[in-house]
Amino acid sequence: MRMRMKFLKHVLAIASLSALTFATGCRAQSWPLWQAYQSKFLNSDGRVIDFNVQARTTSEGQSYALFFALVANDRPTFDKVLTWTQNNLAQGDLTAHLPAWEWGKAKNGQWQTIDPNPASDADLWISYTLIQAGRLWHDPHYTALGTMMAKRIAKEEVADLPGLGSMLLPGPTGFHPNATTWLLNPSYMPLPVVEGMAHADSSGPWASMAAAIPDLVKGASPAGFAMDWVSYSQANGFQPAVLPTAPKGTLPMGSYDAIRVYLWTGMTNPATPGAKLTLQALYGMAAYLKSHTLPPEKVNPQGKVLSTSAPVGFSAAVEPFLTALGDKGDLNTQQARLDAMVNPNTKLYGEPPAYYDQNLAMFGEGWQQHRFGFARDGDLWVKWKGR
Repeated sequence: MRMRMKFLKHVLAIASLSALTFATGCRAQSWPLWQAYQSKFLNSDGRVIDFNVQARTTSEGQSYALFFALVANDRPTFDKVLTWTQNNLAQGDLTAHLPAWEWGKAKNGQWQTIDPNPASDADLWISYTLIQAGRLWHDPHYTALGTMMAKRIAKEEVADLPGLGSMLLPGPTGFHPNATTWLLNPSYMPLPVVEGMAHADSSGPWASMAAAIPDLVKGASPAGFAMDWVSYSQANGFQPAVLPTAPKGTLPMGSYDAIRVYLWTGMTNPATPGAKLTLQALYGMAAYLKSHTLPPEKVNPQGKVLSTSAPVGFSAAVEPFLTALGDKGDLNTQQARLDAMVNPNTKLYGEPPAYYDQNLAMFGEGWQQHRFGFARDGDLWVKWKGR
């Protein structure tokens, strides 16, 4: 433990020193949406605040902020977000603990961890972003920390599912209800990110996982619309599902989680193995957008739209998807909606601006504006570095 903590302190010390050196070299890229997001949602300590849910912080928000800071070449913010995440969500040591999912104000009035169970999608994004930061900023300490996280994720959150392959479970506990059944969230496994992990950590389960993602997306999209949650067993294959903790009467659907499946699929390099198959699996959404102005908010497993009131972030999320399909007309429709919903005062989308909408917008719009992209092997390309 003592050696691990010494290593950790060394990583942070070098990172801070490198940040000072870096500030005299390449400057952060101007990105108005990222800068507006920081003003509203990121405090001076490096904590992302979701004001829609009792000013909480999640590992998801921290992971996305790390990624966007790297895309913007904003290393001081990157280090602040990393330090806060490590100190408050990972008990001070990301090499020993995956970050807790939720942090906020407890019933006793104390600000602390609310839900200690990690969320694997955030863990994956943090690990991937650290590895890419090490490569792009030429800092092996980020690479080492990201690689150590990758190995812990593989140990604690990955399972080999019979007849399918390696899959990222949503967290270490609560997603394997019986010996033959697993619960999966298809939005937790972006193909380019998993492919990038396979490239960086060839000894891990990532290549097997990447190879299985097209089957996952197809199985989780029974009518061509991705579902938020599915169960899997070798006997029954994929079945639309809900979490055991969901309120009584909750039915399976594709909504706020599943919208990211279209986003990740659209951002995938078309030369990446499996990219075409995942795109084809989402035929329901592709057809729907040809005859409707906005993406649906909620869809059931049979493809019936339950709600058409999609928030503005959904339009940003389908932009890369429509680009991948070559559907310029419907892409222009979504872009027009986004342009119309920018608040001239805050420079954010919607009024009031919602945390999740802005994150979907930074992914979708950032990719559309060529601020970042993914190579065939999943390595991150950023505008400030060049291809």
